Amino acid sequence: MQLQNDQYNNLYAQYNETQLKNNRLLLDRKREIQNAIPEWDELDHIIAELSVKMAKTAFDGTKADVKQLKRDISVITRKKEMLLTQHGYPADYLQPFFDCPDCQDTGYIGNEKCHCFQKRIVEYLYEQSNLQEILKSENFSHFNEEYYPDDYIEDTTGLTPRDNIRNIHETALFFCDHFDESHDNLLLYGNTGVGKTFLTHCIAKEALDHSHTVVYLTALELFDLLEKNKFDKAWSSVEKSAVVSYILDCDLLILDDLGTELNNSFTSSQLYQVIDTRLVRRRSTIISTNLSFDDLREQYSERIFSRITSRYSLLKLTGDDIRLKKAIFTRQALSRK
Repeated sequence: MQLQNDQYNNLYAQYNETQLKNNRLLLDRKREIQNAIPEWDELDHIIAELSVKMAKTAFDGTKADVKQLKRDISVITRKKEMLLTQHGYPADYLQPFFDCPDCQDTGYIGNEKCHCFQKRIVEYLYEQSNLQEILKSENFSHFNEEYYPDDYIEDTTGLTPRDNIRNIHETALFFCDHFDESHDNLLLYGNTGVGKTFLTHCIAKEALDHSHTVVYLTALELFDLLEKNKFDKAWSSVEKSAVVSYILDCDLLILDDLGTELNNSFTSSQLYQVIDTRLVRRRSTIISTNLSFDDLREQYSERIFSRITSRYSLLKLTGDDIRLKKAIFTRQALSRK
């Protein structure tokens, strides 16, 4: 998904601010040199006059005259550089400078986005996702299968929790590696504390790092937004359109803790619209929930249950409460000190 116009405008505004900042710094340096080295300012005026003369000569003079003027300008330019170094300044002190010399702070090299623009897009997407801080610690590099038991077999999966999470880890990596062509969807379900939210964070980071748009919402947040979109008169039509468009069209929608919201006919119909529309538009969705299959069938309509069970990869996470384990490990570590 491409960024929306207002998002691009925000990025372009950042480039404009960078250009203005650097131009102001360059202007301050020129004023500094004009006060410190009066001779430099005189030479600068001479170069300006010669440049105007050369432009006129290019139209009605000879090539030899133009070459001579270029030589004259070059000689005076070197004199200016010598003046700077004699007074303790670098020779290039008054050259234009840029945060990104490759694109000269325009964001583009020819018709292609500069690497700095791509970097800003990723950073902007991180800010928009509200996940910037949490993803520093919750990502695949911090995945640890040791938190999952290996001493019993779970009846529903036929695997130990550790073998099960290994399989789920591989599925998640495949989901990320083939994101652009497969448009898959995932349902992560299981008891509280078994790592569902952590896994969604891992996938979100991979998507963001590859410049994909990600919207991460809890079920409560999603339905609160959709309710305001439908009933809040304080929201303008433009705001409403932008919110709905981003939820339905972002590259990856992560809906966390489905089942914690107050379920009613409104939330059920809105959930179906989001799920179905994104399936039709081939936009990937990840849903995490503590609900069992029976709970999902009972709490939501048959249409929703059918869409999820037929169009999503169903991943059941098993094991003990990892947060409780981490707390115990931390207390034990502190007690040993």
